[in-house]
Amino acid sequence: MTTTAIVLAAGQGTRMKSSSPKVLHAVAGRPMVDWILHTAFAAGADDAVVVVGYGRDAVAAHLRDAFGDRVRIAVQEEQNGTGHAVACAMPSVEADAVMILYGDTPLLVAADLERVTQLRAETKRPMALLTCRVQDPTGYGRILRRDGSVVGIVEHRDASEAQRAIDEINPGVYVADTAFLRRALSELRPDNDQGELYLTDVIAMAAEGDGVADALADAATLVGVNDRAQLAEVEATMYQRIADGWRREGVTIRQGARIEAEVQVGRDARIEHGVVLRGKTQIGEGAVLDVGCVLDDVEVAARAYLKPYTVATASTVGEDAQVGPFSHLRPDSHIGPEAHVGNFVETKKTRLHRGAKANHLAYLGDGEIGEAANVGAGTIFCNYDGFSKHKTTIEAGAFIGSDSQLVAPITIGAGAYVATGTTVTQDVPADALAIARTRQDNKLGYAPRLKARLLAAKKAADQPK
Repeated sequence: MTTTAIVLAAGQGTRMKSSSPKVLHAVAGRPMVDWILHTAFAAGADDAVVVVGYGRDAVAAHLRDAFGDRVRIAVQEEQNGTGHAVACAMPSVEADAVMILYGDTPLLVAADLERVTQLRAETKRPMALLTCRVQDPTGYGRILRRDGSVVGIVEHRDASEAQRAIDEINPGVYVADTAFLRRALSELRPDNDQGELYLTDVIAMAAEGDGVADALADAATLVGVNDRAQLAEVEATMYQRIADGWRREGVTIRQGARIEAEVQVGRDARIEHGVVLRGKTQIGEGAVLDVGCVLDDVEVAARAYLKPYTVATASTVGEDAQVGPFSHLRPDSHIGPEAHVGNFVETKKTRLHRGAKANHLAYLGDGEIGEAANVGAGTIFCNYDGFSKHKTTIEAGAFIGSDSQLVAPITIGAGAYVATGTTVTQDVPADALAIARTRQDNKLGYAPRLKARLLAAKKAADQPK
C-alpha cells in the first residue's frame, strides 16, 4: 500500500507577527514544515504534497531545495477552510492512503503517526485519527463519542456548553483511505459559524459508514505553534529531545547545550554548558567542546579540544588539536592534527598543518602554516591591500617572533627565524634570520626633561579658555 502525506501549510500565521510564512520559522535549525515532513517519511509516507498559500513562493523554493521531487506543491488560492485545503491537494495524490498533517506541529512523533497508520490498515476503516486530552481545551475541536467510538468532531466555536466541557481534543492528525476521502471532500458544505469547509466533518461521514479508528497520544507531542512564545517552548522541547537522543548514543551533554537537528556527534564526546552546535557540524569521538563554544558547519575530529568560548564557522579541526579559549575560526580555516590555536587568535582561509602553533593574540588570514611552525603573540598576516587578498606561506619548522607583521604575498622558508618586532616585506630563505626593526637609542638623563615638558603642555591645555 502506498501513502502520501498532505501537509497543510497555507496559513499566514498572523500571531507570529512576521513577514516570513509561519512554517518556515526554524525549530532547532530546521523549518517547522521540514520537521513534519521528516516525521511523515519516517512513519512510512512515500511522498508528500504541501498545501501553500501565504508566502507560497518562499515555501515552494525551500521545499524544492530541501526535498526535491519527493515533495509536490498544491496552492490554496483562498483560505476557505481545512477541507478546502485538503481538496486542493487531492489532484496530486495517487497513493492508496493519505496522511493529513499540519505544518506547524514539529513535535509530532513518528511512532505515533506510524501507529495510527497501521491501526487504520488493520481495522480497514476509512479513517483513523490521533486524539489527546488536555486540561484546558479552549479553542480546540472536541472529540464526540457514542458507546466509546468516535462519531464526530465539533469545533470550539460551534460547540454547545456540554461539548465544550469535553477534554479530549482533535490535534489534527489523520490517516484516510484515498477513495473515501475524495468522495467525502466532494460532499462537504460550509454549514458552520465560519462558513468554511471543515475537514473535521469528514470524520462524521466515516463514522456513519464503516467507522473511525482512533489512538490516544501525548498532548505534549501534538502542540501547534501560533506565536513566538509557543515557538520558543517547542524549540526548548526539541533541543531536549535531540540532546537526550545523543546521550543515549554515548555522548555527555550538559544542560544548556543546544544541538541542532543536522548535527552529528561521536561517542564519548563531551559537550559542556552553553555550547551551540549549528548547521551540519560534525563532532568526532572523544572530542571536548568546553563552555560556550559556538560552531556553525564545522568538522571537529576525534579527541580535539575546543576550549571555552571558541567560535568557528565552515572550518575543520583535526585530531588531537587544541583551539581556544576565545579563538575565532572564520570560514575556510583548517586546523590540522595536534595543531594549537590559542586565546584571541583569529584565522580566516588559513591552514595550520600538523603540530603548528599560534597560541596568543594573532590574526592569520589567507595563510599556509607548515608542520611544527610557531607563530608568536601579536603576529599579523597583512593579507589585504585595499583591493585584493594575498597569501602568506610559512614553511615547516619556521619561527615567527612576537609582534611581527608579515606583508603578503610572502613566504617564510623552512626552519627560518623571524625576529621579534619585525615587519617582513621580502621572502625569507630557509634557515635564515630576518630582522627589520629601528635601532634603539638611549638618551641618558632625558626622561625628567621630557616629563616636565609633557606636564606643562597638559596644564596649558587644562586652563579655561
